[in-house]
Parts: sequence; C-alpha cells; structure tokens
Amino acid sequence: MNAPFSPAPADALRSALAGLLDGLPPKQAAQAVDRLIANYRGRTPTDAPILRDRSDVAAYAAYRMPATFEAVRAALAGLADAAPEWSPGSHVDVGGGTGAATWAVSATWESGRPVTVLDWAEPALTLGRELAAANPLLAEVDWRRSRIGSALSIESADLVTISYVLGELTEADRGSVVAAAARAAQAVVVIEPGTPDGYARVLAARDALLAAGFSIAAPCPHDGACPIEPGADWCHFSARVSRSSLHRKVKGGSLPYEDEKFSYVAAARFPVSPVAARVTRRPQIRKGQVLLDLCTRDSGLARATVTKRHGALYREARDVDWGDPWVQGD
Repeated sequence: MNAPFSPAPADALRSALAGLLDGLPPKQAAQAVDRLIANYRGRTPTDAPILRDRSDVAAYAAYRMPATFEAVRAALAGLADAAPEWSPGSHVDVGGGTGAATWAVSATWESGRPVTVLDWAEPALTLGRELAAANPLLAEVDWRRSRIGSALSIESADLVTISYVLGELTEADRGSVVAAAARAAQAVVVIEPGTPDGYARVLAARDALLAAGFSIAAPCPHDGACPIEPGADWCHFSARVSRSSLHRKVKGGSLPYEDEKFSYVAAARFPVSPVAARVTRRPQIRKGQVLLDLCTRDSGLARATVTKRHGALYREARDVDWGDPWVQGD
C-alpha cells in the first residue's frame, strides 16, 4: 500500500508507552493480557466494559496498542489509496479505548482535526488522554464516555473508525453500531481480528454499508459479493509490528517483531477508485517464479504466475506483499 505515512506518530506512541508498566508487577500484567486476548479474539460478547481498571488498561495498551495501530494504519492506507485527494476533516472513533486508531489516522493524514473517541471504559479514556499528550496532532480529541450498543449516537463526521470492538458486542448491537456509523459518516473503516469470526463480522458490516449506499474502497476491488466460499476460507491480512522491550516484558517472545492478522473493510459515500486486484495471501516465491493469490475486479479469486521471462513484471512481483494492490491483475 502506498498511502502517505510518517514514522513520527509510531515513534511517539512507542515513547509514550515506554514507562506505562512501571510499578505494575509483570505477573499481574501477564494475567491481564491473557484475559484480554481471550476477549479480543471475539469469543466473549459482553454488555460490560472489558477494560475494567488501570491495570487492565496498562496491560492492554502495552500489549495491544502497537498491533492495533499497525492494523488500523494498514486499513486506512487502503482507503487513502482509493481516494488520494480526500482527507478527513473530522473523525469519530467508536470503542476507541486508549486511542490507537486516532494515532493511526494522524499517521495517515498528517494534519490535526477534531476527534471524538467514544468508549464505555473510563480508565481507558483517561489513559488515552494521557498518551495523546505526546502527539500534537491529537490536541483536539474529546475523550467521551459512551455506551457502545443499540443506543449509540454518533455525531456527523468525515470518518468513523470501528476497530476491534464488534467482537465485544451481541449480534444485534453490532448491527446497531454499524448502522449508526453509516448514518453519521462519509467514510467508515471497520477492523477486526484476522480470524474466521472476525472476517464474518467484517463481512456483515460490509453488507450493511453497501445496503446503506456506500461504495467499497478497500480491500475489495468491487462492490459485489465476496467470492470466498463460506466456511472454506476467510479474507485477512497481516501487519508487521515491532516488539519493544516493554512488549517482551509483558508477554515474552524472542523475535523483535510479530505479525498482526486482521480483517477490514473501508467504505465511502464519495467516489473511490478501488484497485483492480489485491494480493490476498503471502506471495510464494519459488525458483524463477512468483505465485500471487488475488481477489480481482472482474474474475473473482484468481492466481497469477509471474516468471522470469516476464522481465520487469517479475521483479515487481518479487517486491509485492500480502495486501498490496496488483496493477497487472486486470
């Protein structure tokens, strides 16, 4: 994806998180992380906030904010690629917690804007406000406590993000939240974990946004039905996340990075130009050839085999990544 991106917000976020777990026993942080991971995988719909206290919020921010930031940024890049002349003048982040999506928006469109973060966990909002002080582009954020469900009211905004929150809700509340976003926004981006369940929630949101008159900007090359056979596979992507020493302290692990799997849809009421084809799996690089699994505008799911005899196209194929557009796909 080739949307503009500045490393400054990512660096500022890492710096803001650096001292977050000072004084919090590692065992307590690890236990909180384990419980939060189970919930954020979407298997525990609830009508109560998942982030209950400062310890929960600190553990969540340390372990999840960098990954959420990268996944949301990648999804926003898909929208930015499809509408390169557009940028949001206002932003509402539904279920935004400690504000990872607001950081990602500031990394994608480098200007300040009025932002409202809605969440039902006051400790998350409090910590989000503290972290945002490190980012000048987040000076106009209203951290507002709000129940996320059927009674949700969203003020009109250019962009509404709903990231890693639908899995916390009942099916009825998911529909209500997406409908509220569709009524309020010019563009809606929904991000969920890259699991079959997360993809199913994204697919339902996609259908609802299309029914509300939106056009799909990304990742799909079209507004038609998803060509994946239900139950056979699921659409998801991967974002590389640098692990800090803080991250390893919370959850362990020897690698300096991890890959965050996510599913998403970006949709808009204004004209967008989706890619002709998108790489839907990690490319398979073999001797003298590259195999690309694609979702295409005209042919649905397809595989492209690019060999050395294709010259420049082969060199391009070797550099393409999972989730990238493939300009030769049409």
